[in-house]
Amino acid sequence: MVPERLLPMIEETKEIAARFAEANRSLYLVGGTVRDAIAGRPGGGTATSGDEGESDGVDIDMTTDATPDEIELIIRPIAQAVWTQGKRFGTIGFLARKRRYEITTHRAESYDPDSRKPEVAFGDDINADLSRRDFTVNAMALKIPSLELIDPFDGIGDLGNRRLRTPRDPMESFRDDPLRMLRAARFHAGYDLEPDAELVAAVGALHDRLSIVSAERIRDELDKIIVLPNPEKALWFIVHTGLGGEFIPEIGALELEQDPIHRHKDVLAHTIAVVCRTRPDRILRLSALFHDIGKPKTREFGENGVSFHHHEVVGARMTRRRMTALRYSSDDIDEVVRLVELHLRFHTYKMGWTDSALRRYARDAGPLVGKLNELTRADCTTRNERKVRELSDAMDDLERRLAELNEREALDSIRPELDGLQVMEHLSLKPGREVGRALAFLLELRLEEGLLGAEEAKRRLDAWWAGAHEDSAD
Repeated sequence: MVPERLLPMIEETKEIAARFAEANRSLYLVGGTVRDAIAGRPGGGTATSGDEGESDGVDIDMTTDATPDEIELIIRPIAQAVWTQGKRFGTIGFLARKRRYEITTHRAESYDPDSRKPEVAFGDDINADLSRRDFTVNAMALKIPSLELIDPFDGIGDLGNRRLRTPRDPMESFRDDPLRMLRAARFHAGYDLEPDAELVAAVGALHDRLSIVSAERIRDELDKIIVLPNPEKALWFIVHTGLGGEFIPEIGALELEQDPIHRHKDVLAHTIAVVCRTRPDRILRLSALFHDIGKPKTREFGENGVSFHHHEVVGARMTRRRMTALRYSSDDIDEVVRLVELHLRFHTYKMGWTDSALRRYARDAGPLVGKLNELTRADCTTRNERKVRELSDAMDDLERRLAELNEREALDSIRPELDGLQVMEHLSLKPGREVGRALAFLLELRLEEGLLGAEEAKRRLDAWWAGAHEDSAD
């Protein structure tokens, strides 16, 4: 029986299926489209939910025995737009009725042992095509319009039994595309599927083959893992199989006891707990993943036990290097590094903060202040209820004071009360270093004392200017 969730898509693809039938070609809904509908996933049936070869924004994914040229010829009369960037890999994408579709020729592909590019061979056998897919739960297809379900590897059974397997021998499958090992971590956590022992053993044996996969593909897969509702299983899988050492080599070093004498929690367990305590925001979750990465390098033992002095500064530098190697954008890197660098700032709040300290906290965090506060809350993983309550109360107080100060002073746009043109006009200056020094003084004044008004700011500027010139004259 066809899952009810697939019926709207079957209706929407009726015209496309009819055109392929007229051309004497077969057409199938495939991969995530079928899997998610059977699993009852919210939004099931979209290709973006995890099928192999997925493209962001694709609504319906299909496969066919037609060649790429034939696909293009068949769909052009009904398509509002066609894109052919993936044609050499057998994929034609198009827009029709406000839906984005991708149709891919049945294929078999493998990687040269030393290549990052797949060698693609097209075929006409749906079973052969499905055998080349990553996992049995993705190796199902629904023929349209006849509605025949093709499930040669018992993907339905594996979904029901929560089992993660590959259609072929996992050693062969992971040699073909090593990224599948990282995808296994995502499906383990995202679908709560338990990996077969053979699959786990294959990842352990072949994790170094991930080195032939481009940094961009690894980064994209990490991003998908990190925003899962609960990525805990995926992260432990990545560490314990050795995968993590291939793209975040620092992560293995986190599996150390913070204090081996008193056997306090290890840093890795704490890190994974912090990731899972934050909401699935990509930047926030990446910050949680990296926030303690500097601890192993800064761990010291003294009379008062273990310490990690300046691990946030060391960790920020390490985070920048690692995210750069993974080809993250400059904006992503800057935001995550900033959160890692600032994640301990709140803990001086218990000593009492002035309004000036609040302004500096808001200025340094900028638009990330909300994420910084959330990271700080998540970073408290102690089982000591008193400490948890104290931190929560202090953070509530900090956020209340920030909100009150923001109402009065617009903390999200802290800047000197006079701009460069006003400074030059008031002090009769031309553009240059002196203007920059004056603006720095005014910004410091703004941070220290808040809004004073333009006239008072000019008076203070005059006094500073006179004093600065007296000092230079001496």
